[in-house]
Amino acid sequence: MPCVQPDSYLTLHYRLSDPGGVDAVNTFGGTPATLTLGQGQLSPALEALLVGLDEDAHRTFDLPPGAAFGARIPGLLRWVSSEGVDRAREYPGPEPQLGDVMRLRLPIRADGEVGLLTALVREIDVEGDAVLLDFNHPLADCPTTFEVQILAVL
Repeated sequence: MPCVQPDSYLTLHYRLSDPGGVDAVNTFGGTPATLTLGQGQLSPALEALLVGLDEDAHRTFDLPPGAAFGARIPGLLRWVSSEGVDRAREYPGPEPQLGDVMRLRLPIRADGEVGLLTALVREIDVEGDAVLLDFNHPLADCPTTFEVQILAVL
């Protein structure tokens, strides 16, 4: 039976959830994910848990705070003008609401290269016409449950 290696190409179902059982990602019951280990599609900590698993393995891992996605970085919280948010949004939408998750087209390198970044709306300053965006992973600093079912190792 094939076994997951550090550079394996995989098809799998996986679920990431917080301590309350709220899913950040869940492919079970839907289309499975296909990825190559070592390409940054999963965090290195999660990839390390997959290495050595056999095809058809179904495991659940409970990870301590910060193990899956690192510590929260205060510098990744940024106040952005509402106008700036509107310009950067991947798709036009209604005014941001507290708790919204949005994808923004923003510079990701010093040379000005633009990429898509995901942010969570943490606060809204109506008077100042600004939004506090959190670019940390939603599960940073959280205990995390990682459930995985390996469907194919190619």
